[in-house]
Amino acid sequence: MEEQRDYGFGRLVKIMDELREGCPWDRKQTIATLRPLTIEETYELGDAVINEDWKGIKEEIGDLMLHMVFYAKIASEQNQFSLNDVFEAICSKLISRHPHIYGDSNGEKITVQNDEEVKSNWERLKLKEGKTSVLGGVPVSLPAMVKATRIQEKAKKVGFEWENKEDVWKKVLEEMEELKDAEAKNDPAHIEEEFGDLMFSMINYARFLGIDPETALEKTNNKFKNRFTKMEEVVLAQNKNLAEMTLPEMDAVWNEVKNRMQ
Repeated sequence: MEEQRDYGFGRLVKIMDELREGCPWDRKQTIATLRPLTIEETYELGDAVINEDWKGIKEEIGDLMLHMVFYAKIASEQNQFSLNDVFEAICSKLISRHPHIYGDSNGEKITVQNDEEVKSNWERLKLKEGKTSVLGGVPVSLPAMVKATRIQEKAKKVGFEWENKEDVWKKVLEEMEELKDAEAKNDPAHIEEEFGDLMFSMINYARFLGIDPETALEKTNNKFKNRFTKMEEVVLAQNKNLAEMTLPEMDAVWNEVKNRMQ
């Protein structure tokens, strides 16, 4: 298995070298032109994961791996770093941040009780490495919901966390009332602010429920899309037009489709 892995990866690196030398499109690419393509590939992997499409997961992992090799190839051409430098850096990081496996700087293993202690140790070690903030590693370009989740997770690792979900739910209700107050005052800027606070609190509550809010919302998106599409099919079969139907009429078809698909 190890030989097969080494051969497969080595083959990918060789092909990348050949593409940069012989393919006009590949020669033209820069880290800037690759960035949006990499983001797209990442989302495609995310879709495959949500759908538990193992064939798709395998394909998308390959696409992302190609992108990683591509970035490293461009970096080596510009004398920034090599692919081996990338491997050395991540290996060193993993070893230094897992003292419960590999030992600390003195070679002594740290005892941990569970995965939460592992996460807390990880953040403390990052600060020792010179990171200025626990939140510094959250990418600016992350989608807002994912970013909120990561911010909360990182704050939790240093102990800045609610004690129980009941307290979090109280915060959700508090933010809901503040949103209603802002709406009553008809203050658009304040309404937006309070809506953001409510969403942030709901994301926090989702974490306490053990739910990834991004995944939960995406599943709801897919459920709505499937039901709405089926509703369109039913209406079309009745020689009707959705745009010409009343809301109660559409709602009746929606409920029929919903009951049928449960």
